[in-house]
Parts: sequence; C-alpha cells; structure tokens
Amino acid sequence: MKKPISGFSKLSKAEKMAWLSQEYTEDPQGTIELLQSYWHPDPATQQLHEEFIENTLSNYFLPFAIAPNFEINGQLYAVPMAIEESSVVAAASKAAKYWGERGGFKATVLKTEKVGQVHFVCAAPEGVVQQFFEEVKSQILADTDELTEKMRSRGGGILDLQLRDKTASIEHYYQLHAAFETKDAMGANFINTCLEQMAKSLEILAAEHPSMQAYPVEVVMSILSNYVPDCLVRAEVSCPVSQMAEAGMDGEGFARKFVQAVEIAKEEPYRAVTHNKGIMNGIDAVVLATGNDFRAIEAGVHAYAARDGQYRSLSEAEIKEIDGELCFRFWMDLPLALGTVGGLTRLHPMVKLALDVLGKPNAQELMGITAVAGLAQNFAALRSLTTTGIQKGHMKMHLLNILNQLGASSDEKEALVDYFKDHTVSNAAVEKALTEHRNK
Repeated sequence: MKKPISGFSKLSKAEKMAWLSQEYTEDPQGTIELLQSYWHPDPATQQLHEEFIENTLSNYFLPFAIAPNFEINGQLYAVPMAIEESSVVAAASKAAKYWGERGGFKATVLKTEKVGQVHFVCAAPEGVVQQFFEEVKSQILADTDELTEKMRSRGGGILDLQLRDKTASIEHYYQLHAAFETKDAMGANFINTCLEQMAKSLEILAAEHPSMQAYPVEVVMSILSNYVPDCLVRAEVSCPVSQMAEAGMDGEGFARKFVQAVEIAKEEPYRAVTHNKGIMNGIDAVVLATGNDFRAIEAGVHAYAARDGQYRSLSEAEIKEIDGELCFRFWMDLPLALGTVGGLTRLHPMVKLALDVLGKPNAQELMGITAVAGLAQNFAALRSLTTTGIQKGHMKMHLLNILNQLGASSDEKEALVDYFKDHTVSNAAVEKALTEHRNK
C-alpha cells in the first residue's frame, strides 16, 4: 500500500520525477525520459513555464492554431485558438468564410460590470444592519481609495456598493455586494484586494458603532464572483434567407430548419448542454490562447444559460421580414470577463503572440472576438446537424488521430486520407482499410 509523502514541494525537480516514476508508474526510466522530452530547450523559457504553477515536472502541449478570415465589425482577424479537439478550428474557419461572404460578424459590448462580495453574519435585529450600513458606506469606500487610485486613473474602480439581506435564506446572513469596472484587466486580484479591505473596515466600524456593539459582525469570506451577468457582449450575423441555400434546400428551408434547431436547444436541457458545449469549443480555445481563465468563463457562462431557472441555449435565431424580404438573424449574448493586461498576458510568450496577432486588443475588443468565435462554432455545428449530419465532417477531421493511434506511416496516411475522401470514416473502417493497404 502506498504511503503519503511529506515535503514533496521541497524536493528538487529531479527528485520529484524520480519519486513519481518509481511509486506510480511501471516504467520509471521511460517516465523520466517522457517528462524530459517535453522540456523547452531554452532553460530560461522552461523555468518561466515551471514558475506558473507548483510542483511542475514538465510541459503539457496543446496545439496552437489559427482560424483565418474572421471579419468582425469591418475588420479582418486571424483568430488564435488553443484546443485539443479535432474539427473545431476547421469548423470555425469554415463559418468565418461563410459569413465573410455575407457581411461578416458584428460584436457589441453591452456592459462591463464585474462583481465581488463580502459574506458576513450578524445577529442584529431586523433593520439595524441596514441602518448601520447606510451610515458607514462612505467610510468603507473611502478606506479603499489608496487601493483603487491607479484603477480610477484608468477610468475604472468601484461602481457601487450595496448591502444585501439574505437572512430569509440563511440565518443572520448578509452580503456587501460590490460592482467594479476593471478596464483591460480581468481584475480578480484587484477586486479581491478591495473586498478584503472592505471586510476589515466593516468589522472595525461595526465594533465601534453604538447600535452594533452588542451584535458582532463575523466575516465569513471575501471573494469576487465569476458570475458576471452585467459584463455582456453580443455577437451576431444576419443576411437575407435567399443567400442561404444549403445541401439541396432553398435558403428559406435551411434557415427555418436552423431556427428550429435553436428553439429545441432553448427548451430541451439535454440538447442545450451539448449545444452550448459547442459554443464553448470556440470560446475556450480563444480564452486559452490569450492567457485568460477558461474555468471562470465556463462557470459564468453556464450559470447565465440557466438564469431563468432552466438551462437553455445561449444562442438565438429568428427569421423576420425586413423591407419586404425575409432575413435570417443569429446571435447570442455572453458574460465574458476577460483581460488583456496582467496575469499570463505579460509572461507567456505564446499569449503575447496571440494578442499581437489580434492587433493588441483591449479587453472589450477581445470580448467581441471571443464571442464571435463561439457563435461561429455554433453556426458550423448547427449547419452540419441540420444538413449532412455532424459525424461526416467530424470524423474526416478525426481521421489523422485514428491513423496516428494505429501507427500509420507518412505514406500510409497520405494514401488513407485520399481513400476516405469517398468513404465513411469510423475506427473500424480505418483499421480495415489500413490493413488492406498494408497487405497490398
């Protein structure tokens, strides 16, 4: 039976690798060689990567790709994407080309407000905490002035501070609910620092206030929220349905079937989850490539999808008559708290490159680009689902993965790729075709 190890973090990298390979793998030397094979050849760059997190042994590669030809608000972008799933980049690129021929994408930032909360308990009688808060609110805010000075000079800072009485759901539970503008920073550290100062001020002021001295304030925690329903961006496309003929259907037929598919995802949670996962294929790939926190984005977006109590499609579609012509519109609003300064944006060389490729966008511009990538991905998936089916295109892109798993040579890959231009791809079919090719 394995035993816990003490002081692992204090071991050298070589000692960590030796312990891991000996205790948890069947091939210790092979494990060490594998880990070392993924080190960066430049020691300084390797050290930089190792210092991002703790107990680092090696690097874990993800493909860094480009989806070209995204026309957004009249400007052409090549969008960086970091993702392991085949067909995502190809689908996004295909959608970019499709909408580039129909006027391009439009992105509009609707709001940029972020949220943080101080959670505390107090047993004071009803109304006492509210009265106390109204008297000390200005002092709590004033106590953050030194922390917010630089952010305020850039046009950001604390937008509002409210007391929220939550005692109906949890006994004696209250919140200080703060709204922030963090400009081009994602703002997590800034928000959390401000909140901790607010919590400290709250406790001190409560202890000194005559009406509160008998009812101590106990701060439970102070933390930003990754749910940002007021940090919203809209991505959209539109065109006459006459321009949308597809796979044997006239434009109106395809557009109506597409709208039906979106309506199903709005009403059926089982479909909505997969529908939104496809959107996040595009979102996460750009978020990762630009050094932002995809876990925070995922959590906030999925909470937003369930904001009315049922999990629903993030995207919407409609057909309307405009000036006597039927027009198709496809859009979505997404909460995206992104940053282009701070964090990995100044440290990771590939993040710097991604932002350079995008023209050094500010946070709002990056919100728009990222949302558009998600909408493009969703359009590509629904286009396939409502016409040829999803597997035809996906398995074509997955073909090389299957061939690599089967150990195909370069010549064999070339021959099998050509063969499957006219045949259905499946794991069994590829294995059979490769065997037959080798037998020849």
